[in-house]
Amino acid sequence: MHHENLGVQVGVEEMETGHVVVKTRGPPEGKFTFTSHEAGDHSICLGTNYTAGWFTSRHIRMYLDINVGATKHDQDHDRKHVSDVAQKLRDLNNKLEEIRREQQYQREREAAFRDLSEGTNSRAAWYTVFQIIVLLATCAWQMRHLTRFFEDRKVR
Repeated sequence: MHHENLGVQVGVEEMETGHVVVKTRGPPEGKFTFTSHEAGDHSICLGTNYTAGWFTSRHIRMYLDINVGATKHDQDHDRKHVSDVAQKLRDLNNKLEEIRREQQYQREREAAFRDLSEGTNSRAAWYTVFQIIVLLATCAWQMRHLTRFFEDRKVR
């Protein structure tokens, strides 16, 4: 029997303290491991969430293998974990490199904008100086013209 919603309810509790180590719903097939941080007796409760009804004769078969003590080191899991960590590290390095490139690009844009702003500011300052010179020259010309005009009027 294979049912998609079928799962195994697993509960592990320390007998002395009553501390619940694990209480979870696992998949219908596979392995389940847990680590207790305290030595002593533990209560393991296994159940299923499958309800067949009152008058059905379906049975669920479960194989149970319990290892007590230190377990065999799972090298495949370690290799996969290391490769996952290495991939994450490569991804982080790539993101870091992208950030550095973006920072360099922003620095270059800021320098170009600063140069443009300084050039515009310089031109505006020189334009103001030029306007002042033109105004002074116009003032001098008008003063000279008016002086001659009134001198000519006075003479006549």
